Amino acid sequence: MRSLPVANVESALDPVPLLAPLGRSDFDAVAALARQIWLQHYSTIVSVEQIEYMLDGRFSPTNLQRYLNAGDRWMHLLRLDASPVGYCSYALTPTPQEMKLEQLYLLPALHGRGLGRLMLGRIEEHARDLGCDVLMLQVNKRNTTASNVYRHSGFTVREEVVIDIGHGYVMDDFIMAKPLRT
Repeated sequence: MRSLPVANVESALDPVPLLAPLGRSDFDAVAALARQIWLQHYSTIVSVEQIEYMLDGRFSPTNLQRYLNAGDRWMHLLRLDASPVGYCSYALTPTPQEMKLEQLYLLPALHGRGLGRLMLGRIEEHARDLGCDVLMLQVNKRNTTASNVYRHSGFTVREEVVIDIGHGYVMDDFIMAKPLRT
């Protein structure tokens, strides 16, 4: 999937967002962006220790490498004026015709400008292009802001799960799903 500028998110005077596939040279930038966003957002939901544990695993070079040239998973970095401001990742699941939205994060100062919707729309488009009928995700039950955004975007709760992620930490999440075909 190639990099595409996306016009008409704000006014013509605002910088044009660029959503591009993750490259090896982006590893440090996406890890730093994730750390900034996660520590700011999740510290009221889970412990800082759990946040650090999850960041260390998810944003290690070995894990990020899995997104390069893969046919079943993708990560994109969103930039405004060449500065990283958000990112998203998604992957095919073992369930036929289903894609999982793994991550969708944006600097809080940019919320409400349509940039999250831009990333979600690109993911939905790619899922449809691959013949997926369902886009699903996991969201922490206490992450009401994100849950509400996803509900507003057409997702509904499919189930509730508690997943042991190691070192005594759990993810207490909703599994949400959205049909992609009517």
